[in-house]
Amino acid sequence: MSTRLKRPPIWRHFLVTGILIAFQAYLGYSVMSGQFGIDSRDVLEGQIDDLGATSSALQAEIDSFRHRIDLFQTTKMDPDLVSERARALLSMSNPSDVVVMVDQYTGKPLSGSSALSTNTQLSGEIERGID
Repeated sequence: MSTRLKRPPIWRHFLVTGILIAFQAYLGYSVMSGQFGIDSRDVLEGQIDDLGATSSALQAEIDSFRHRIDLFQTTKMDPDLVSERARALLSMSNPSDVVVMVDQYTGKPLSGSSALSTNTQLSGEIERGID
């Protein structure tokens, strides 16, 4: 009895090789530009850096607001600050205070400390500051 080995056709080898090469090409493409690929990772790292900077800025703003809130607590209130803000809001001063009027646009002191300049130039500034 003779046994004959049947050899598979050569096109089957080429078909399997072609399918495997196509699969490797797909994996290579996914590594470079897929959803979890190298290009996407670079974009995500850029977004992480931007969000980190935004987070730092927001944390600084939160800390600033917390500090301002802490200033209003009765255990931490500075009497000088309270007195200064109350006088500024009420447009009043102590007789012992030195008042320097400053032009709000230039930031320079308004000229003169005599009664003449107080009656003419500064009273308009005071009236505008009351609002």
